[in-house]
Amino acid sequence: MRLRPVLRLAPLGALALLAAPCLLVALPAGAQAPKPPAAATAHLPGVQDMAAHRAAYRLTLEKTRENSDVAGVQGAMLFEVLDACDGWTTRQRLNLRILNRDGQQIDTASDYSTYESKDGHTLRFSMTQSSGGAVSQRVVGEATREADGSGTIRYEQPQASEARMPPGTLFPMMHTIKAIDTAVEGRRMMLAPLMDGTSEDGSQDSTTFILNWDGKPQEKPRFPLLANQGSGRMRIAFFGKPDGKDAGGAASPDYEVGLRYYANGVADDMKMDFGEFTLNGALEKLDPVPSRC
Repeated sequence: MRLRPVLRLAPLGALALLAAPCLLVALPAGAQAPKPPAAATAHLPGVQDMAAHRAAYRLTLEKTRENSDVAGVQGAMLFEVLDACDGWTTRQRLNLRILNRDGQQIDTASDYSTYESKDGHTLRFSMTQSSGGAVSQRVVGEATREADGSGTIRYEQPQASEARMPPGTLFPMMHTIKAIDTAVEGRRMMLAPLMDGTSEDGSQDSTTFILNWDGKPQEKPRFPLLANQGSGRMRIAFFGKPDGKDAGGAASPDYEVGLRYYANGVADDMKMDFGEFTLNGALEKLDPVPSRC
């Protein structure tokens, strides 16, 4: 799982990154996760360690930028990862209620779903963002990846188009697996283009800073799914494309998230920096989802 909020304020670009004040059981009416293919695939290393789960996070405002118009923010994120045998199906919903200093209240929502093949070849994605009940953005399409990480993105919405991915590009679950592997190996940084389908602009650069990794499990974890799991804290920065060019060269990140990742891909203790404001994301509920494979 890779948590990254999908709201773009103009993004909670994507997680996720983040969702509604009720527990995630399914996507809202009319929203469907992309369907997996029927053919079997060879799995990449590390996928067997990822845990299928449902997680609910409560979002609270930590701070706002000086002179910001934002006076208050509250919300919730719901995240679901399902084992689809030859791939992973993820569903994420983020709801935020933003109050400005004039007393105006703005409700925003982001629904995001993907199918990512375990061989690292295919990503199918769908993202819908709304504000005040009206859809403001919808992105739908598919990306195919070659052995060197390069590939092609084919968008269906907002309009039919194609874009290229640079070599070394990772899909969301791959990004999580690689980040955890980097931490376990004792390295401190991972640089990689990321393609997650939360924007019509294609892939974007990401930098993951590994702050620490503790291979010793917690003695009394809050949730059974976190038992016998090493964990570590990371900070991930996501960079947009300057002036419509390739992602490289952006001076400051569009979005940053700090979190603790467990070895099975579950995340908690999130801190999401959207520039205008920073949110804390606390894990409120965590349930395993049995595999049907």
